[in-house]
Amino acid sequence: MSDALKHECGIAVLRLLKPLEFYKEKYGSAFYGVNKMYLMMEKQHNRGQDGAGFASIKLDTKPGERYISRVRSIAQQPIQDIFAQINQRINKELTENPEYVDNVSLQKKNIPYIGELFLGHVRYGTFGKNSVESVHPFLRQNNWQHRNLILAGNFNMTNVKELFQNLIDLGQHPKEYTDTITIMEKIGHFLDDSVSKIYKELKNEGYNKNECSPLIADRLNVAKMLKRAAKNWDGGYAMAGLLGHGDSFVLRDPAGIRPAYYYKDDEIVIVASERPVIQTVFNVKYEDVKELEPGHAIITKKSGKTVIKKILKPLERKACSFERIYFSRGSDAEIYKERKMLGRLLMPKVLEAIDNDIKNTVFSYIPNTAETSFFGMIETVENFLNKKKTDAILNGSRNLSAERVTEILSEMPRIEKIAIKDVKLRTFITEDSSRDDLVAHVYDVTYGVIKPTDNLVIIDDSIVRGTTLKMSIIKMLSRLSPKKIVVVSSAPQIRYPDCYGIDMANLESLVAFRAALELLKETNQYHIVKEVYDKCVDQTELEDKNVKNFVTEIYEPFTDEQISDKIAELLTGENVKSEVKIIFQSVESLHQACPNHLGDWYFTGNYPTVGGNRVVNRAFINFYEGNKKRAY
Repeated sequence: MSDALKHECGIAVLRLLKPLEFYKEKYGSAFYGVNKMYLMMEKQHNRGQDGAGFASIKLDTKPGERYISRVRSIAQQPIQDIFAQINQRINKELTENPEYVDNVSLQKKNIPYIGELFLGHVRYGTFGKNSVESVHPFLRQNNWQHRNLILAGNFNMTNVKELFQNLIDLGQHPKEYTDTITIMEKIGHFLDDSVSKIYKELKNEGYNKNECSPLIADRLNVAKMLKRAAKNWDGGYAMAGLLGHGDSFVLRDPAGIRPAYYYKDDEIVIVASERPVIQTVFNVKYEDVKELEPGHAIITKKSGKTVIKKILKPLERKACSFERIYFSRGSDAEIYKERKMLGRLLMPKVLEAIDNDIKNTVFSYIPNTAETSFFGMIETVENFLNKKKTDAILNGSRNLSAERVTEILSEMPRIEKIAIKDVKLRTFITEDSSRDDLVAHVYDVTYGVIKPTDNLVIIDDSIVRGTTLKMSIIKMLSRLSPKKIVVVSSAPQIRYPDCYGIDMANLESLVAFRAALELLKETNQYHIVKEVYDKCVDQTELEDKNVKNFVTEIYEPFTDEQISDKIAELLTGENVKSEVKIIFQSVESLHQACPNHLGDWYFTGNYPTVGGNRVVNRAFINFYEGNKKRAY
């Protein structure tokens, strides 16, 4: 993606169902779980590089023995950093205590991070500050094993203010105003309540205090606890939690916005944000990795018993389509097909833009994530040419010369690697002009392959803010002096903020929104802006379920094509001599390519939860009032 766009995070949960001695004997190491966690987190580094965290729990430890370990990092390569720390500690213990080397029980007792239950997290910083204190997993500590809670997730909540107030109404005094802390304390409250009730029941049944502890672990109903805690949540989430005594859970939101996949056999239970991560790390088949259904939780008890429970009533399925377009790894079999289809479905518009002149057109892509859509686009070009060749031969005279047949058959799409992402440049200067100069050099181009009579078609995943396109890509492509530059987006126009996990918190940064404002000015309809503002303000005291998205009215006077042309105008600098055309995917084609992931609120304004409409209206109020605060 040419625009820098951050995703919330990725999760990895692993439960070993056998004693550690089993993994030592079968796989050669009692550190099997730690090694697999490293691979699962590294295979999801695309989901977050601002921070990483890891936590482990040892089962059946004696009082006084450490059973929870956690390490977090915001180093430049945080995943490598935390596992370097883990390995250093393990190696130090083994070096200083040679008797541990072949003794699994001593390793488990004395070496941190070795255990049966693991939780990993990779993060991009959006809601909170990017400090190590903001990195998951979060830990809620207690002297009772059952009340220790480790929490990490891929989520954003739209109603943090309401949830925060709920905690205050319960008599709590939360230490931070963030969705993670708020959710953790909400779960923690009902965990405490459940443990207390079970303890009282056991006491009434005649058990003494020492006898109660293992029985609490058996009787704790994690599904019931989650139902009580999650009752008023509004957002997109895949929430993972470990309880100190060894229970674990992953809960997915009722609309299926955020992804979660799982695998189970007689040795392991695994949950991750992406399917191919599990396939690759554990060498299992595609069909054996299951998707966790919306509103459901996968719960593994300390005993190893694993169940899938419905926690919240599922809503209309609105799985995030951006996962398919960009965020998830393209090695997923379904995603690979979908991205190729996105490229194919764009070709009719592309052919129209170049007047079907394949011979004088060069096709390329913005590296590296638009590559798969590019393949789909080129397959369609080849099909177009094959039909053209067939018609030319069939319509030719019977005595077509070999040279003429060879000439007809030799026409192929011209494919070149034009844009090159040269280096990840870090903006260390805050002055606007200096920063813009750095952005302009993020990409380089390949010289010598474009003629002045050529069209240049280049595909990108999506166009969000348009900054890199304007400051870097279009400028650099224009140096090649093509007749026409056609920039193709495999995603539709991004018109609305996201509040469920992608870092698009305001409206004015979106180039489609800026284009619509310009069109309103040019057509003497800018009064609509004030009207929409008034409607948004009038709704500020309404319950979320009664709030409507009036920001859609900003776009209603114009066709998609008009907005696309205005975006092209906004992103074309004064010194660009080539004609610039920008083509966006249609929402209908997006749904055709990704039929099981219909979450499209950033394109259409159709938010999957009631909190979304409040967020988009707040974003518009912030824009109108010049307020730079986040909308959620």
